[in-house]
Amino acid sequence: MPETRTGAAGGTSTGAGSPASSPWPTGHRFAERTRAKHATVHALLAAGHSKRSIARQLGMGLNTVLRFSHATEPEQLFTGQWQSRPTKLDAFKPYLDERWQEGCTNAWKLWEEIKAQGYPDGYGNVRAYVSRNLRGKPQPVGPRPPSARAVTCWILTHPEALAESDRIQLKNVLANCRELDALAGHVRSFAHMLTQLQGHQLPAWIEAATTADLPSLQRFAWHLGRDLDAVIAGLSQPWNSGVVEGHVNRIKMLKRQMFGRAGFELLRKRVLLYS
Repeated sequence: MPETRTGAAGGTSTGAGSPASSPWPTGHRFAERTRAKHATVHALLAAGHSKRSIARQLGMGLNTVLRFSHATEPEQLFTGQWQSRPTKLDAFKPYLDERWQEGCTNAWKLWEEIKAQGYPDGYGNVRAYVSRNLRGKPQPVGPRPPSARAVTCWILTHPEALAESDRIQLKNVLANCRELDALAGHVRSFAHMLTQLQGHQLPAWIEAATTADLPSLQRFAWHLGRDLDAVIAGLSQPWNSGVVEGHVNRIKMLKRQMFGRAGFELLRKRVLLYS
């Protein structure tokens, strides 16, 4: 008659030790890792290896190897941190579930929202909960939000040149993001200076941009202030270096085409002929 093995709690291994009845069933990554280590340790013990040798081979502590060797079933090791103990996040889980169903899938934003409500712990616990419990839940199907490229294009386009549908979408986007609305205002005022040659307004624009809570815009305004006189002249005068830059670009293109094939005389002729 086969011997019946008993678990740590004194019960038999049948039923209580099965993966289906354990707190972490088959498929859970921590459970599978523990089962694999348990099988490896017992296989090495059966092959005659000492516990110290097993600890060196597997890179485990001796106490961990002893704990694995004393467990007749891997499910006996699912204690302590493996159990569903109450956490500080429990009171906020209904709110996280509700916001997930509303379409908010950004773990960092969810953490900031519950942190404002009094959640005392860090971002990692929220990220783990979202990854384990919410990623697989279905979300309500809604209209696809516009891409960042599309919104950028709408902001950089003159409002009168936008199609009606694009104008409506941009209005909805700006209404839901205070920072993006402020950025659009600064971009359009700068575009007005550029097209209307009103460079005298640049110092006031730089002052407004540096006081805005927009780090990227602040850096752009700061770099403009490093060469303020030249930028004001560029925004005030009708002349520019576009023609010169075009010739420079053409000559560089000819040089790249002829690299390693001809000398200066042929390059000179091509520059003169293609001018």
